[in-house]
Amino acid sequence: MRIIFLVMYFLLFSCKEKVKEKQVPEISMGKVVDTVEKPIPIIKTEEKKKLKFLAGIPDSTFVRLADYSEDFAYDLRYATENNFLKAKVYDCAECYTRVKTAKALIKANTEFKKRGVKIKFFDCYRPNYVQYKMWKIVPNPQYVANPVKGSIHNKGGAVDITLVTLEGEELDMGTDFDFFGKKAYHDNYNLPKNILDNRKLLKETMEKYGFWSIRTEWWHYNLSSASNDKIANFKWDCP
Repeated sequence: MRIIFLVMYFLLFSCKEKVKEKQVPEISMGKVVDTVEKPIPIIKTEEKKKLKFLAGIPDSTFVRLADYSEDFAYDLRYATENNFLKAKVYDCAECYTRVKTAKALIKANTEFKKRGVKIKFFDCYRPNYVQYKMWKIVPNPQYVANPVKGSIHNKGGAVDITLVTLEGEELDMGTDFDFFGKKAYHDNYNLPKNILDNRKLLKETMEKYGFWSIRTEWWHYNLSSASNDKIANFKWDCP
């Protein structure tokens, strides 16, 4: 009988010890350690923007350049007051061109990138109704094309540009955009060598891909094949 009692006591004591082991939290350095496994947080990564393709689109179609290349920089001045008009004439900052202009720009920019620079836009397609706005502010054909005749900007075949490093730093071109004076002339060689070299790089590369420049504005380039295009009033939607 005594032996039975001892066996029962031993079994009962063992069960209590097991219960205690389950209930007592694990101790480490005087703190309770949370032994429950936590779910690993899911880090969402931004999906890379899917670019569109120009192949198969008619050359006369207007396209938003940023939808077809991420390799350009933008400072669209006429969507701000930082321009010679001292007025905002675009509702929002967008760069549109005709498809044939976009193709030539992408090819030129591919070559620029090999040299460690890329194109930065000040102005692209300009609707003819905006040309009328500009003419009303500055009715001087020396600075603004008469909207009746229009400019190649109004045809989607002209761009105002400069060059920046791949990190976004502007190359020194001697003047700011919209500077009207001899210092901005292509045939003004009375400038430091680095400025002349930067302008030469811009001009020669753009001409290689079908653009021609205006003598008095180092930033202005027209696509040769756009000269005979019709003036347009295509209006883009602001985001």
